[in-house]
Amino acid sequence: MAVSASATQRSGPAGSEPADQPRIGPLALAAGTALCLMLGSGFAPEGSSGALAPLGALAVRPAHAEATTLKGTPMASRAADLTAPSVRDAVPLQRNIDPLTMQLPDAPPDLTPEEVRAIRIFARNTPSVVNITNFRQVPVQSVYGFGRGGFSMDTEKVPAGLGSGFVWDDKGHIVTNYHVIKGADEVKVTLLDQTTYTAKVVGGDADKDVAVLRLVDAGDKISALTPVTLGSSAQLLVGQRVFAIGNPLGLEHTLTSGIVSGLNRELSTGTLTIKGLVQTDAAINPGNSGGVLLDSAGRVIGINTAIADPTGKGASSGVGFALPIDSVRGLVDQILTYGRVLRPVLGVSLAPPQVLKQLGQPGVLVLEVPKGSPAEKAGIKPTMRDRFSGSLVLGDIITGIDGKAVKNYSDLVEALDEKRVGDTVKVDILRSQTDNLFASGTARKMSVYITLGERGQVNVTE
Repeated sequence: MAVSASATQRSGPAGSEPADQPRIGPLALAAGTALCLMLGSGFAPEGSSGALAPLGALAVRPAHAEATTLKGTPMASRAADLTAPSVRDAVPLQRNIDPLTMQLPDAPPDLTPEEVRAIRIFARNTPSVVNITNFRQVPVQSVYGFGRGGFSMDTEKVPAGLGSGFVWDDKGHIVTNYHVIKGADEVKVTLLDQTTYTAKVVGGDADKDVAVLRLVDAGDKISALTPVTLGSSAQLLVGQRVFAIGNPLGLEHTLTSGIVSGLNRELSTGTLTIKGLVQTDAAINPGNSGGVLLDSAGRVIGINTAIADPTGKGASSGVGFALPIDSVRGLVDQILTYGRVLRPVLGVSLAPPQVLKQLGQPGVLVLEVPKGSPAEKAGIKPTMRDRFSGSLVLGDIITGIDGKAVKNYSDLVEALDEKRVGDTVKVDILRSQTDNLFASGTARKMSVYITLGERGQVNVTE
């Protein structure tokens, strides 16, 4: 999935030059980083100079490589978090016995209740957040190939992007953004203890930017994984505290915090618009995509997906967007059950929107109605030419679904997203017998009932 200047930076075999970044609007995805920025993943070469020299001076290592963790009990309740801890002698953070868990000290130092809350949220959820690397096959450039500087027939796998994901259940399923693994020839998942496993793509939905992976050959490690605790995005309020955990810029398991800045935001991807997004000012950068957005009780309320990036450089501007977990839950359940998202369709192909814009008519124009489709069975008319006069006869114009107005393609997609395959819907249409909708007596309002089919079963647009 691409929006604006993509925040996913690519790396070729040399790992030094980012690829061209597509632009669609003022938003940018917060996906993987270039190979040269993978400081937290151990990919940066020793003794790097030039552009890498200032970053190398930070001596950044994977956040969990040193196994420095906290020891203690998990948060008992939301109310307990607000209770100020007793003041005792400071207890140093202890090294973890189990590299897949994090624990709080038995007696935290003199911290505020808010600090204790953040520490507990990070300790409890960090084991559930994973690092995802997208590998792609590229030709090996060699002077011994097809002429000097040519390419040989050999290929090699190189990291093409880096993102985040989180453990969904106790069966080894990982949930992330679709754009994090898009185009991958191989996907690798790195856990908190730095073990890395190949992951199989179970399924995904590019339109909604959700994908589900399954760890391969992880054996007993799967039973040691910690699934996240799911919350709800339905009752979110602007101003409430949120926390984001992910792998920005290759810095693994980074915690940032902020508030819910807005609700029901829209993210344009060109032809489609994702609606209902949660806006936050918690810092989100390239590499955060697929990571968790948590409420103050440590429950997942969204998947960090995109950032507003007016500069086109993939940097956080304090405006980030997350997929609401309530919509993600339904998509993941379908993928786990069917291996795909069952997208309901009317069974029509739609004409370009410019046709109706010229007429000043809201709605979507039906271009084709394939034989055997649900729309054909309901009597929907396609656009065609009159066989005698040769004039264009417009097809049916869809103006509503179950009483909900359809003014454009985005409205139609939104209306169908609320339905399931097999549902019968009332479709309001405007039927014309000529290309002039405003001529007297040439168009009439009608309603038909259509039983929705599944996308992919018939060759249709919607």
